Amino acid sequence: MSYLEWIAAALVLINVALVALRSVWNYPFALVAVTLYAFVFFEAKLYSDMLLQGFFFALNLYGWAAWMRARDESGVPVRWMSGSARRGWALATIAAWAGWSFAMDRHTDAAAPWIDGAIAMLSITAQWLLARRRVESWFLWILVDLIAIPLFASRGLYATSAVYVVLLGLSIDGLVQWRRAAATDGMTP
Repeated sequence: MSYLEWIAAALVLINVALVALRSVWNYPFALVAVTLYAFVFFEAKLYSDMLLQGFFFALNLYGWAAWMRARDESGVPVRWMSGSARRGWALATIAAWAGWSFAMDRHTDAAAPWIDGAIAMLSITAQWLLARRRVESWFLWILVDLIAIPLFASRGLYATSAVYVVLLGLSIDGLVQWRRAAATDGMTP
């Protein structure tokens, strides 16, 4: 375990705690954390997760701008997706996972191309939905956490695995808080 991994892990925890509170100030922590994690995942040969950090960087910049425009005195408003939007995102995520993981399996020496690919594609969808302030993003983050904990532990990334245990708790809390906020704003699933 490197100091870089520990620093990135701490920044992610701060980031997600601020996201659950619907604070726009989560984004500076996210930008530094994803930059550091790109190096951590490269060293662990988890290339999907490494490349995912670049996507996260760009999407965090987008999310920061979107949240700054949307915020009000109570925080950032959140909403539910329509049923057809949920189905469309689910199908697109499954197709992206299959294509990405197949390519990683065939063309790299990735340690766990299918599991790592699932984490990457679910994370992309979750991060996009989070930037768009959709409650469903938390269900995906919970699934990502459940998959990532054993994968990262198996690769010797114990600090990161432990962080994902904490992230699981924060994701559950984020789901509860965002469901409550959406109900308060009159937005039901």
